[in-house]
Amino acid sequence: MASLASFRPISTLAATAFGLMLLLSAGCQTQTSMVGELPSPNFNGPIAAPPPPAVAAVPQYAPPSLKPQTPHAPIAGIPHDWIPPVAPRSWQAIVIHHSATPAGGAVRFDREHREKGWDELGYDFVIGNGTDTGDGQVEVGSRWIKQKIGAHAKTPDNWYNEHAIGICLVGNFDQDRPTAAQMRSVAKLVAFMMKTYHIPADRIVGHGDTKPTDCPGRHMNVAEVRRMATQMLLAEGTTPAPDAQVASNKELLTDIPAR
Repeated sequence: MASLASFRPISTLAATAFGLMLLLSAGCQTQTSMVGELPSPNFNGPIAAPPPPAVAAVPQYAPPSLKPQTPHAPIAGIPHDWIPPVAPRSWQAIVIHHSATPAGGAVRFDREHREKGWDELGYDFVIGNGTDTGDGQVEVGSRWIKQKIGAHAKTPDNWYNEHAIGICLVGNFDQDRPTAAQMRSVAKLVAFMMKTYHIPADRIVGHGDTKPTDCPGRHMNVAEVRRMATQMLLAEGTTPAPDAQVASNKELLTDIPAR
């Protein structure tokens, strides 16, 4: 029969094993308790937060594109009073005059014309020579403002007064020449009228082309005015109206009646 001493190691081992079982049991309970506190599993994937509202892009400032300027831009800066405030007439020609006086201006000529019994200044425009007004200064007559027919080129049918713009340069061009400033101004004015009313170059005429008269004087080169005005239009990229064709006797071969 075995002694009690021989069973101590077994008892000790059993006690040790039993203690380990208790520890493991406690650990499992703790773990089970911790697992039970976790949220329920979600198998649908994470819920994405809604995107922030789109913010409109702030446009960046860009300087306005500048149109390339034609060298020596010819008819830029047209005075406002060259454009009539009322509906324009159907202008078809331009008649160039000289005042046949060494000095003058629109005010003086208006007074003189009224003294002759006319209703007002007969021209649409007057271009000064530095006497009453500045050299090359363009004065706008009251007829142009009202788009009233002219009183500058009387013919039996009155065609030129009714259909042609009358421009008078101050000076006696039988004795002197128009100033350079006057030539530049008349060319600019004529170019503007050609462009606005589609007037061909060969309908830019002198007063003497409408009836027998020395006006606008032997030193007034109307052909040079035509050339300068046409060059101004071409320089800015405007194609002039095609010529109406002028016969050798200077009669216009369109709807302008014979004189």
